[in-house]
Amino acid sequence: MAAKGEELAEKIREISVAEFFEKNRHLLGYENPTRSLLTVVKEAVENSTDAAEEAGILPEIKVEIQQLAEGRFKVMVEDNGPGIPSSKVPVAFAKFLVGSKFHRLRQSRGIQGIGIHGAVLYSQLTTGKPAKVLSSLGGNDPIHEFELMIDVTKNEPIVLSHRTLPNPKGWHGVRVELEVEGRYVDKITQSVPEYLRQTAIVNPFATLHFKGPNGASFTYRRRVEELPRQPKEIKPHPHGVELGLLRRMLSNTSAKTLLGFLTTEFCRVGRTSALEICSLASLNPGQHPQKLSGEEVLRLHKAMQSAKLMGPPTDCLSPLGEQMLLEGLKREFRAEKYVAVTRPPAVYRGNPFQIECGIAYGGELKEPVQILRFANRVPLLYHQGDCAFTQAIREVDWRRYGIPQDDFPKAPMVILLHFVSVWVPFTSEGKQALACYPEIMREAKLALQDAGRELSQYISRKERLREKQLRMGLFERYMPELAESLSKLTGRPKEEIMAQLERRLDEEKG
Repeated sequence: MAAKGEELAEKIREISVAEFFEKNRHLLGYENPTRSLLTVVKEAVENSTDAAEEAGILPEIKVEIQQLAEGRFKVMVEDNGPGIPSSKVPVAFAKFLVGSKFHRLRQSRGIQGIGIHGAVLYSQLTTGKPAKVLSSLGGNDPIHEFELMIDVTKNEPIVLSHRTLPNPKGWHGVRVELEVEGRYVDKITQSVPEYLRQTAIVNPFATLHFKGPNGASFTYRRRVEELPRQPKEIKPHPHGVELGLLRRMLSNTSAKTLLGFLTTEFCRVGRTSALEICSLASLNPGQHPQKLSGEEVLRLHKAMQSAKLMGPPTDCLSPLGEQMLLEGLKREFRAEKYVAVTRPPAVYRGNPFQIECGIAYGGELKEPVQILRFANRVPLLYHQGDCAFTQAIREVDWRRYGIPQDDFPKAPMVILLHFVSVWVPFTSEGKQALACYPEIMREAKLALQDAGRELSQYISRKERLREKQLRMGLFERYMPELAESLSKLTGRPKEEIMAQLERRLDEEKG
């Protein structure tokens, strides 16, 4: 038996994260040919939009898809962002879990350091072709052209070629070219054109150009010439720190005392709050944080969770705001009424977040209701039934706002929900649905109810006007008979009475 155990132990080896995702690509959204092609475009567009925004540049993004053979495509995405220094390009595109956003607590589209690396790996896995990346910082910087692949066993980039090209126009930005297997469709809700359409709705400050494999092309031009406010980075809040993370923070801190650790590594913890936490945990504030025992760390974590602290700062968030939401809805939907609501910041597990809601109603819209879901300005096109937003829409009593309802509201309307946070609680690595945290559900329903109340006022006014017009129509229809009857009763000429009734009717219409 011992020999058998040793034999099994010999087979144990470390696997790299790249190798793991090579065998489990479905976890990253590469489940089928249609979604895989969409995911490649999505990851590149999100990278480009984030980079431009962080540099204070109004994004202009070009997406082109060429069909090379049956089930095989070339995807090209180019932006006008700040570009990436040539020394950083290989790891930025060909090494998993490398990025500038994972450790930051501030709102951004990409967070995990997986997205574009997964697209490069998918290209390599399905076609065997390297990724081509062009980047320049603009000005006198030349264009750096790389051909890259990923060493999946080591999770390291392989640079097949690197050359510099002239840059006479001073272009700055990044261009990514990937050959992938996939399936292109343009008439379903989970398609590249639909993804770009929804991206344009919640990014009205961006211009998006698209050229498809079937010859179709379109451009969504920006409607707003101003970027949303730049979010600021914050430190972790004690209420959002789990035990394992606290242990790691304690072992890595440069603070010499527990008091210093609490006041410098966390937000909303001043000297008074730190002393209170130490008292609750029965710990010496002057104790060295790296020398706490396991039992003392447990007490510290419990005290941090129970201490009364201010909520985390909210300047790490950058919601679109009601005006931008309205502009986005008006760009795409010809409705008769638009409503936008941005809720005040709230907190889940120590993380600040906001919910925004927009509704377009009536006009050229048709039933059934359309639901648009977004997280940090990124469309969520899949797994709608598993999403907290979908559940929140179901749980609102729309009948209170004059809208019939079965499972969903029955009306010609579009409901848009936007989740803004430093950390998005997706239900899976595919990043397509929000987890049903009670705090998120509550805020989503409050946003829907706020929008519903404003919409109900419009619907009530419209119904009162309809009833008034119906009454006036009946009055106008029977006015000759009424004038004749009044003439007989009063002895006044029918024409005089008719003229008086017509003046009255004109006053009511006016």
